Amino acid sequence: MILCPTQVSTYEQLRVRVYRTNEEMGQAAAEAAAEALRVAIAERGVANVVLAAANSQLTTLHALREQPGIDWQAVNAFHMDEYLDLPPGHPASFALFLRRQLLDLVPIGAFYPVPGRPADVETACRAYELLLRAHPVDLCILGIGENGHVAFNEPPVADFGDRVWVKRVVLDERSRRQQVGEGHYASLDEVPTHALTMTIPALRAAREMICVVPESRKAEAVRKTLRGPVSTACPASILRRTPHATLYLDQDAAAQIETS
Repeated sequence: MILCPTQVSTYEQLRVRVYRTNEEMGQAAAEAAAEALRVAIAERGVANVVLAAANSQLTTLHALREQPGIDWQAVNAFHMDEYLDLPPGHPASFALFLRRQLLDLVPIGAFYPVPGRPADVETACRAYELLLRAHPVDLCILGIGENGHVAFNEPPVADFGDRVWVKRVVLDERSRRQQVGEGHYASLDEVPTHALTMTIPALRAAREMICVVPESRKAEAVRKTLRGPVSTACPASILRRTPHATLYLDQDAAAQIETS
C-alpha cells in the first residue's frame, strides 16, 4: 500500500511528511522502516534497529509486524531508554511494552533491552554503549515527548555533544505527568524519577532515523521542533540538523506548524 501524504516539506535538513490520520501515518512510517530493514539485511545479512516504547508508536509497530519480506531472524532489536528500579514485570516497563506490541509477535533474531535494575549503573551504561557500538544501528524509530524530549533526553539534561552513548538521567516532571496521562501509572508519585537513556549522539549515529509523532497533545512540541531555535530547550530540534531523519506526523500533530 502506498499512502500519499497531505503535506511534504523540509525544515533545514529534516524531511517532514504529514498524513491524514494516525493510522495512515503509522502505515507509511512502517513501510519506510521495513524497507530500511530489508536493505540492511540484503547488504550485510543483518539489521540492527533501535525502537521507542510509547503509545505514539503503536500504529507504526502494529503496521511494521505486518510488513512483507522482512527476515526477522536477521534483525537485532534494541530500545532507547528504561526506567530505573521498576519491580520485575512491571506493566510500564518499556522492554515489556515492545515485547507485547512487536517483538513477541515476530521471530526476532535477538532483543537487547536496556537494563532497568543494574547492580552498578555506570557499568551498565558503558556495557550497553559497547553493545551498540558493536552493532552499528541501521534504523532508529523514535518519537517526541510533550516537552520535546527524544528518548529520555529531557530539556534539563539533553546534550547535543554528549561524549557517552548511554547515561542515567533525572526525569522532567512534564515527562512523568505524560506517563500518567497515557494511563501507565495511576499517579505522579508512582512514576519513577530516574532512567537510563541513549544520548542524542547515540540516536543520531543510526544510518536512518524515522520519527513518528501523532496526536494534538504533541502539536506544541512539533512546532518548537520545526520552528523554534535548535536548542536543548527542545531536544528534538536537533532533528533539523540530521539529514538522515524523516518526521512522520498526522494532521493533529501538525496543526501548529504554521504558527509563528
